[in-house]
Amino acid sequence: MSISYGNYCGTDGKRKMKDKRKKIVMKVKELPHTPGVYKFLNKQKEIIYIGKAIDLKKRVGSYFQRSRVRDNRLERLVSEVKDVEFVSASSEAEALIYEAGLIKDHSPKYNIELKDDKSYPFLKLMIKEKYPRIMITRRRINDGSIYYGPYVNTKLLREAVSFMKKVFPLRTCGKMKKKVCLEYHLGQCTGPCEEKTSEKEYALVVKHLKKFLEGKKDDLIRDLQNKMKTASKKRAYEKAIFIKKQIEALTVVQQFHNRSRHPMYGELDELKNTLDLPDLPVDIECFDISNISGSQPVGSMVKFVAGQPSRASYRKFKIKKAATRDDYSMMCEVVRRRYSKLISEGGSLPDFILIDGGRGHLAVVSRELKNIGLGTIPVASIAKEYNHLYTTSRSQPIRLSPGSRSLFLIQRIRDEAHRFAITFHRKLRRGKKFVTTLREINGIGPVKERLLLEKIGSIDKISKLSVEDLIRIGINKKTAGVVAGYFKNSV
Repeated sequence: MSISYGNYCGTDGKRKMKDKRKKIVMKVKELPHTPGVYKFLNKQKEIIYIGKAIDLKKRVGSYFQRSRVRDNRLERLVSEVKDVEFVSASSEAEALIYEAGLIKDHSPKYNIELKDDKSYPFLKLMIKEKYPRIMITRRRINDGSIYYGPYVNTKLLREAVSFMKKVFPLRTCGKMKKKVCLEYHLGQCTGPCEEKTSEKEYALVVKHLKKFLEGKKDDLIRDLQNKMKTASKKRAYEKAIFIKKQIEALTVVQQFHNRSRHPMYGELDELKNTLDLPDLPVDIECFDISNISGSQPVGSMVKFVAGQPSRASYRKFKIKKAATRDDYSMMCEVVRRRYSKLISEGGSLPDFILIDGGRGHLAVVSRELKNIGLGTIPVASIAKEYNHLYTTSRSQPIRLSPGSRSLFLIQRIRDEAHRFAITFHRKLRRGKKFVTTLREINGIGPVKERLLLEKIGSIDKISKLSVEDLIRIGINKKTAGVVAGYFKNSV
């Protein structure tokens, strides 16, 4: 990254300026590619500017690029910066909240003053009411309420409020009703109107919200963890579960911001309940195998974070060491290579592992994970034919209903792993011509071969299909009978 060192005179001045900036260069390199708030400090360690970013490293780095056109004010700011600090946030919306709170606390001289308060919205916490509520307003009056802001980005502010309603369920009604409304049934209000909660419990939610708005998320999570443990010891399990959901939501909020048109929290929550998983499956990794009669077999691993593909984390594998060229041994090799390397590098392990296959695939992969010390990670396999989900905790497969969000999510992840494996396989095939076992079957030419391999993925899987299965994927009845008979006679 190129860094501008401002104005200087002569060689000595240039050297001194470079020495002063060396610390900043190192700080910029260490910044994460995540949302957050950054603080520029001068030589007296005073905060002179605070800003928010959806990508801290890119945003802060842009200030020090030679190619950037600067006005006089920005030039002066950059020349005064001697150190950089940052506060991680889970989303741009959360960073917006932190930024406003920090600017209010420190009043940095280079931040633009929002003097016309009527032009920008505030968050208003009506602390004087018996059951305080929060709302967005453009009027700041002396009514005893706590005001946060002002905020420049109204869209992000509304997004932040939408999230806060799920984690800190306070009433939003202007006049408290006599009966609980839809907000209560959605889990976005604790129902003080019907005394579903006490004043003390409600006040605790307000206290937690204030901590969040003040940018003290880490402190808040620690408080919640302690309260969850206390509730569990007292056998107040419903309360403990509610607190646990708050912690999970605060931990994974980065995945539910405005970059996604379809927030996946509901799908993940449904999947967690369906499979009885210990934690919300925010980080999911899925494996698939693709090969043509054992020739150039490949494996794929795709990662989904909060229901969205994390393509930078995808991995592809050329099968090298499998003793026999069947799906089971190849899947074991890929899983072993993936997690042995991850363990050696100290990488982050997934919350849930998905395998493209049936009960047999699940059994061998579960055994492989235990052998490398990862037997506690939940794993499941999904069979293509009926979309049955096999788990190690149940003897019978889970039959997901066709309209369920869990099935939609699982299918999308499985199909992406299959697509990624097939794409890699095609690339290898373009560099090498060969004839597959399928071409030896009467009625199977290049077109039907490609159809079978793209739909099913491997010879091993095709060999297990019935005549009905083959017809279902587009093979005519006569050819389907010939294919099924070929593999049956070759056993």
